[in-house]
Amino acid sequence: MAAIISDKFRIFNAKQFLESLTEGATDTGSERTRMYFFVGRPQPWRAYLEVFSKGSVAITVGHKIFVGTTAAQYAASAFKATVAAVYTNAILLTDVSGSNGVNSTPPFGSTISSTADNGTTIVANATAVTGVYRYATEDIPPLPLDNLTEFNVIYDEIIAAKRITETFARAVIRRYNWDLVANPKYDMWKPDYAATAATGGQIGKQAANGASSIADAKFYVMNTDYEVFKCLYNGQTPAAATGQNATTMPSTTAAGYVSSTGIFTESTGAGYIWKYMYTIPTDDVLRFLSSDFKPIVLPSNPSRTAVTAAAVAGAIDVVLIEDTGSGLPASQTLYASIKGDGTGGIVKFATNSSGGITSASIEARGSGYTYANVLLGNGNLFSNVGLTTGVATPSGWKGALEAILPPLGGHGKDHESELNAKRVMTNIRLTYSEGSGDFPVDNDFRRIGILKDPYNHGTTTFSTADTLSGLRAIKISGATADYIPDETIQQTVTGGTAFGTVVSWTLDSGSTTAGVLKYIQTTDFHLNSGVVRAFESNASNAITGSSSAASGTVVTSFSSSSGGLTFTSGLANPEIANNSGEVIYVENRKLITRAPDQIEDIKLVIEFWSFKTSLNTSTRMLVLLARYNATEDQS
Repeated sequence: MAAIISDKFRIFNAKQFLESLTEGATDTGSERTRMYFFVGRPQPWRAYLEVFSKGSVAITVGHKIFVGTTAAQYAASAFKATVAAVYTNAILLTDVSGSNGVNSTPPFGSTISSTADNGTTIVANATAVTGVYRYATEDIPPLPLDNLTEFNVIYDEIIAAKRITETFARAVIRRYNWDLVANPKYDMWKPDYAATAATGGQIGKQAANGASSIADAKFYVMNTDYEVFKCLYNGQTPAAATGQNATTMPSTTAAGYVSSTGIFTESTGAGYIWKYMYTIPTDDVLRFLSSDFKPIVLPSNPSRTAVTAAAVAGAIDVVLIEDTGSGLPASQTLYASIKGDGTGGIVKFATNSSGGITSASIEARGSGYTYANVLLGNGNLFSNVGLTTGVATPSGWKGALEAILPPLGGHGKDHESELNAKRVMTNIRLTYSEGSGDFPVDNDFRRIGILKDPYNHGTTTFSTADTLSGLRAIKISGATADYIPDETIQQTVTGGTAFGTVVSWTLDSGSTTAGVLKYIQTTDFHLNSGVVRAFESNASNAITGSSSAASGTVVTSFSSSSGGLTFTSGLANPEIANNSGEVIYVENRKLITRAPDQIEDIKLVIEFWSFKTSLNTSTRMLVLLARYNATEDQS
């Protein structure tokens, strides 16, 4: 079965992503999509080992674990690791043996044991049965899993999220600069590039630089003034079948530019013909121009709207000499109408003394063509542009001209389709502790992603705020020391003990003992008797830190806003409803450190691609680039 899913499908998906950010009459309407860029995972990456049926003796942090129960099995075990943390149903590990831990894994259902002295003595009854294992270190983050359990953990570890609006997203295309060293020759726009089959049966038409589809062709350029031009003609002739090198940079301010059509023609060299598309404004240059990609401006950009308004459907701007031929009326300038379903197109060409075609150009663009032919036979040639004075074509003549059809709607009508914008770039700038503290600056993060349509906490109302906190918080007083990021905190509560991991500790202005303690709770690491218990508004039971030895009490009388959160009786919930919306993209990364005087500039380039199987057709979203840049405040 022969089938194809075209690049248009990918471009459609990219367009839909951008359009979804502004659709609908209201920001809370069901027609609109609310996208949020989030950061998460403040705690370090460690190898994760699920365990159950633990023995009567606790496995101890700092000990080695291995597969087996004896000293001999320790010596023979391919899997050994140092215990970094122990939780109810899991152990975190470092120093995993084997090749980066990849080729050294505990088989599912293995019995592991603990040793304090590298196998000389095995700690009796310090055993467990193994479950799921995932290798990770701070240098090698784990691959995200596409399952519900993973998504639940992602929500638990969200630090904060920032709204992705039209301001922070653009369609992007490959970046080609005007650089005659790196890019001496450009492909020209053609509607019929195709591959040549390696096994025979198909001969296609390739672009000048070897591409077999317009999607892969180098047919546009950005000049030094951030103007983007599309190449309509690259000097191709029968003698230069793949085109010629360019010589003159296209520009809207240079001689050879016609503002009414947006066409720039080289006056020297190969006579390149370029079509002006748009100018990238300064804000877009700063946000969306990278070493590999450049943005397509928004449809409302004035430079683009002018080009779109001037587009003429089916207007033809280029004619190629397919065969110079011979035997046509010799040494003349001739004219021929363009035949097809459009009107008004006229070709002008010249012949030499042998009746061969030496040059050809478009005299009148015409309009409405979806197919076009230039006939040179008797009755089709004229000596005047008005096509009233016929010139006979001698018998035995040869030669052929090809009128190059424009994209649907004409050049400049649909920038995303014409330039094959199957990628979207989002640019999110995290400025200090923006959102009144939603983004803490005293911890790092190791996960980024995109969250679609979350709810406000405790509701089914779509979130629309510019920033959202994903953290819980406690208003503390009387702290005996500073709480430390990533340490475990706990409090005696009704029914047991509440546990959490510190994300941020911010002292109140002028205080050394009172502040806001922000934390996360996960079902992996904060269980107590099978449940994750909530911290309580109870001034009698202190909040203590496992590493800092800090101890402070809840300010039960505090019901106000602080650090971007709203407190009731000293406690604050996150602003994002847990597990609401959809995580549509997630990436685990090496740690990204934040600082009070630092701005993070994070660019994601998302490529929409599709594939076909024997059963169904699907679409996927592939992130090509996740670029992080931190700049310090120089003021």
